[in-house]
Amino acid sequence: MISQTLIERLTNARLVTVFTGAGVSAESGVATFRAQGGLWSKFKPEELANLDAFLANPQMVWEWYQARREVVLNAEPNEGHRAIASLEEFVPHVSVVTQNIDGLHTEAGSSEVIELHGNIRKNFCQNCGKRHDNLEILTEHHIPSCSCGGNIRPDVVWFGELLPATAIELAEKRAKECNILFSVGTSSVVWPAAGLPLLALDSGAYVVEINPEQTPLTRHAHESIRATSGEVMPEITRLLREMRIPSELSK
Repeated sequence: MISQTLIERLTNARLVTVFTGAGVSAESGVATFRAQGGLWSKFKPEELANLDAFLANPQMVWEWYQARREVVLNAEPNEGHRAIASLEEFVPHVSVVTQNIDGLHTEAGSSEVIELHGNIRKNFCQNCGKRHDNLEILTEHHIPSCSCGGNIRPDVVWFGELLPATAIELAEKRAKECNILFSVGTSSVVWPAAGLPLLALDSGAYVVEINPEQTPLTRHAHESIRATSGEVMPEITRLLREMRIPSELSK
């Protein structure tokens, strides 16, 4: 399943960029954005995840995100998250670019995590922009107010909003500079994020897709592995470890 070419390229890589999507979080029990059930199943995400909905009914939107936060706060990084973080043992620089908002890559120990769509564990005031990242807010079911009187909202990108400029600029930089780009657990249909692997290809990177399903990226990737992150990434780090042992014994 894992090619010798990929392992050899990893041993010589200076920068590896790992681009992740909802499939990675799903292995930790975090439902995809459109799969939230229960009371909220009668709503389309587009009806709640936008500024107009928040301004019209901030309490309802806050409660929806609190239901999602409850799942996230009870989730733990899975084998895929941990193996991605472990790549730092073998590569001088590993950059994780994620569309996920759960913060699990950081919890797993990845040093550089670029969050394109924000982080559901963080908040700011819609009125004045002040940060409100205290943990108590994450379990508060009545929408809290800022000292300026404005409503506090989750620090996530809503429909109609642009991706954070600093995040997308750094993500594009890492895509252009990397020797290898992994596209892991993402459908490769949400733009502009879906363009990052193609940007890496154009810049000469070796692109590897890891996904149980075929995606629009499949025909462009150098390798496409039909499996989950939790199956493939630990195997990659195991093979890298095995390659390193003989060289250490020969010293």
